[in-house]
Amino acid sequence: MTEFIQLHILASYPPSNLNRDDLGRPKTAILGNTQRLRISSQSLKRAWRQSELFQSALAGHIGIRTREMGNKIAAALSTGSTLKNVLACTGEPASRKAVSQKEAQEWARLIAEQFGKVTTKENDLKTEQIVHYSPEEISAIDALLEKCAMSAKAPEEKDLDLLRKNHTAVDIAMFGRMFANTPAYNTEAAVQVAHAITVHDVVVEDDYFTAVDDLNRLETDAGSAHIGQFEFASGLYYLYMCIDRDLLAGNLGGNSELASRAIAALTEAATKVAPGGKQASFASRAYASYLLAERGTQQPRSLAVAFVRPIRGDDILSSAIRALEETRTTIEKVYGRCCDEWISMNAVTGEGSLESVLKFVAR
Repeated sequence: MTEFIQLHILASYPPSNLNRDDLGRPKTAILGNTQRLRISSQSLKRAWRQSELFQSALAGHIGIRTREMGNKIAAALSTGSTLKNVLACTGEPASRKAVSQKEAQEWARLIAEQFGKVTTKENDLKTEQIVHYSPEEISAIDALLEKCAMSAKAPEEKDLDLLRKNHTAVDIAMFGRMFANTPAYNTEAAVQVAHAITVHDVVVEDDYFTAVDDLNRLETDAGSAHIGQFEFASGLYYLYMCIDRDLLAGNLGGNSELASRAIAALTEAATKVAPGGKQASFASRAYASYLLAERGTQQPRSLAVAFVRPIRGDDILSSAIRALEETRTTIEKVYGRCCDEWISMNAVTGEGSLESVLKFVAR
């Protein structure tokens, strides 16, 4: 049977604007007829996937998500650089023969079109949709560029089979990808991430600020050089995540060891890494205050219902932990056991440890 790993996280952020809407305001949601702060799952997943912690733990097994691959391929062909060097912006000298700009554009278009429709602009080889490339696909493209440079010939039809169903890109295996025209290469996401919401109701506040000109000696004008305003709020967030361990390992070609490493890295990132929105203005970085990890073959369920009634009082954090644990207990009284085993970490009381949780989820 399928084994699920569920994570329930409480993290408190001071005044911040981690994830903005189209007007620049902190994102919100209505729960229990009250306004809550919200951080979208897309924002969370990108922050974790791009974090140094995640990147270093899974080096060599992370893909690249971009529309620009066609332009990068053309740059590699026209300069004689490897595609990996162009993508990494290493500035290393050319290692193979360069081709003409015209040939580079034509060949790059042929290759990029294997992954998606390319824009019709003459010198722009962006794909119309963003594409997530695995390391294996990038290596296959690079090998084809080497062959084209050596032979001074355009890629042949038989060489353009570049999509890979089997790969070791943990970010694709976790969060999935879709090719509308070649669904055989789609990957079903093994990780589901809920939008984080505050456990209490909130009011978004306005920050009126000014910038002073350093050379203004206040001789003729005592005013500021710039006046602005933006919104912020603070809150204690509940985040829920569900990992289908069997699907994750299957997406990675049955590599259980890599799946375990990926789960541990994602769990650690989820407890330590925040979205980067307005961090320079607020320095609102924070570690999770509470983490509950569950594993088992039972049907997964969120514990967000614990916060339909907003938490209020002098000690919101302790009250939220208590509400989460009590809700878990009462649900199991009605439905029976919702997991086979669990472990928690509480930074308020000093109970448990992140190390023990990481060992638990990676086991």
